[in-house]
Amino acid sequence: MRIIRAPTLARAHELAVRTVLEKGWVLETENDEATIECEELALDVESPLSAPMASPASRFQQRFLDAYATNLLHGSDAEFEYDYHRRLFDWGEQLTVGGEDVHVDQVAYIARKLTAAANTRRAVAVTWNPVVDENLDDCPCLQLVQCLLRDGKLQMKVVFRSNDILSAAGANMYALVHLQKAIADRIGVAPGRYTHIALVPHIYYRRDLNDIELFCKSGTEIRPVAEVCRACGKCPRASIV
Repeated sequence: MRIIRAPTLARAHELAVRTVLEKGWVLETENDEATIECEELALDVESPLSAPMASPASRFQQRFLDAYATNLLHGSDAEFEYDYHRRLFDWGEQLTVGGEDVHVDQVAYIARKLTAAANTRRAVAVTWNPVVDENLDDCPCLQLVQCLLRDGKLQMKVVFRSNDILSAAGANMYALVHLQKAIADRIGVAPGRYTHIALVPHIYYRRDLNDIELFCKSGTEIRPVAEVCRACGKCPRASIV
């Protein structure tokens, strides 16, 4: 596992993109999509609410990120195979206990648990629902959220089974840090560190070539593996790797 420590979300995102592009390897997914995959990443962000929260190289900027965070916290009218708001605030789709449908507000549980026991390690929420997800084409990448009260601040640690580091990770981190703040506000403490663990970090290097170019800046900021440069072909480095 590679550990990246950064002062802000924006810098953590930039360093994660760089790591995957420079240290990764080519892999075709089970859906025949060309990716660069990397070993596990742990992004440790000291001040997750400090500016900048979004890298200027990312095509997803403030308006999109705010909408994404709002949808995570409050839900959306859009129809998806799954959504994180429901998985965190109303877990239990297609499950019953004693003849009653299961509806678990895991965020409320986290707040209650931390209020009852400040030193708990059990303030955890999960998203995976085997009854549903084993049959989905598009199943949740975020798997687990854990909150800890340490040194008077609310830390959040999240685990993704798989994470599109270029296109999704920046928005994922932005929204989850807003969830962290919402929980911290609910129990009356300040937000602390944010740790983002991606078990299989990857980048769709053919699909998202235009976005990669914004991060690598013609090879002056990032020097991607040869396959990425050859697929891009937009700077002199493509002809020498």
